[in-house]
Amino acid sequence: MKIYRFTTVDALREEIFRSPLEQYILVSLTDRKIELLPHAVRRLRQIAEHTDVSMVYSWFYDVEPDGKAVAHPLSHYSPGSLRDDFDFGGIVLLNAADVLAASEDFGAEESQFSDGGWYALRLRMSQGRYFSMLPEYLYRMDKTDMRTSGQKQHDYVNPRSASYQLQMEEVLTNHLYEINALVRPQGLRISMEDTETDDNTHFPVDMSVIIPVRNRVRTIGDAVQSALSQLTEFTYNVIVIDNCSTDGTSELLDSIEDSRLVVLRPAPEDMLGIGGCWNMGVLSEKCGRFCVQLDSDDVYSGRHVLSAIYRKFYEEGCAMVVGSYFLSDFELNPIPPGLIDHSEWTEENGRNNLLRVNGIGAPRAFYTPVLREILFPNVSYGEDYAVALRISRDYHIGRITEGIYYCRRWEGNSDAALSQQKICEHNEYKDFLRTCELVARIQANNEYADEDSKFEELFASGNPFLNGDVDEQIFGPEDGNDEEDDEDDE
Repeated sequence: MKIYRFTTVDALREEIFRSPLEQYILVSLTDRKIELLPHAVRRLRQIAEHTDVSMVYSWFYDVEPDGKAVAHPLSHYSPGSLRDDFDFGGIVLLNAADVLAASEDFGAEESQFSDGGWYALRLRMSQGRYFSMLPEYLYRMDKTDMRTSGQKQHDYVNPRSASYQLQMEEVLTNHLYEINALVRPQGLRISMEDTETDDNTHFPVDMSVIIPVRNRVRTIGDAVQSALSQLTEFTYNVIVIDNCSTDGTSELLDSIEDSRLVVLRPAPEDMLGIGGCWNMGVLSEKCGRFCVQLDSDDVYSGRHVLSAIYRKFYEEGCAMVVGSYFLSDFELNPIPPGLIDHSEWTEENGRNNLLRVNGIGAPRAFYTPVLREILFPNVSYGEDYAVALRISRDYHIGRITEGIYYCRRWEGNSDAALSQQKICEHNEYKDFLRTCELVARIQANNEYADEDSKFEELFASGNPFLNGDVDEQIFGPEDGNDEEDDEDDE
């Protein structure tokens, strides 16, 4: 079977029409050299025919410059696999009829996208159909990108990819509209003045900095000092969850004499991940009305960070505030790409676009009553993304675009050099989170539609986020569904 190099959706359609009548077409998604192993195409076809799926892709071997072949497993595809950089490998077997049906109403715009419309095509093909990942190594492919996972992590925020990101956001938004998964245009806002009196007796301080830590004796002192040196007109404390450290971290924490420092120590049998440590801090009677993230190897960029976050909560009635951060080396010297401000976020559509990107930014801060209702999953990867997705379904999220945080990149980072297997595990977990959130948003929209025909009126003329005709009156005032939403927490 001929391997067709994908360039654009239009060109792929033309190739299908020109070729002899075939049920499947083998498509390459890369210019890298590919060597099929014996019976690879036969195996791909077998799976496609036996399972009646729209796409089959498989594991492969990376061939490094020295000729060494290294296993490259891939992740299973799910409804939540909404990242535009989902790794299908080098070749995919596509059902030709499904390609034509999915792209029938595509215009020239899709083919003019930077990716030729591939993202739009595979999202459309996934609607009501399945993709199959074959966990067998069927080909070899030259490896050209030798960077580690930590070095690739922020590729998508490179300013050179700004136009691409906008295109992909448009594609995703269309997809969410088609499957009825768009969130309402404006998130619910919290009246801090109304809640302050009611909740005042429950919170010993206005704000808490929460720092989970395990075996970070080299950096925990810097983090704690960064938090304790904040200048504020409100009360705050620093809650460190020392998760069974054995390298001197515990002794260092015990040597710090400051009444604002609270050290909590879970038992080893609690088996807490980062998310579990966060829950311990958030549920503590020492926790303030707002809680702010600080990783054990990072520092705030100045002494007024907590004040800026505090103001944002009151100015916009946020359930969550997210700042911007500088990437730096261990000595806090800036490294590319520098400031990470997640400029792809917009107030109108950021809560939808969050389903496409892998993170929301840092530092993250939360309105404690909302966070106590949701809590974190007890994992050490994706726990913050899970909470951000859940909060974004209902609530307004405030953004601070100035750099208020230094994210250190050093050999001690847990994501500095992940194996391909670990990358797959991480990606599959976040895809699982997206799938759960996607289903929840569809169910919520169906409930809106059942209760009020105005929901259908909103979408009658097309996608309101792309048409620019969002009418708040369709949903009522921003706090019009407080009672229902408060009951919908996980």
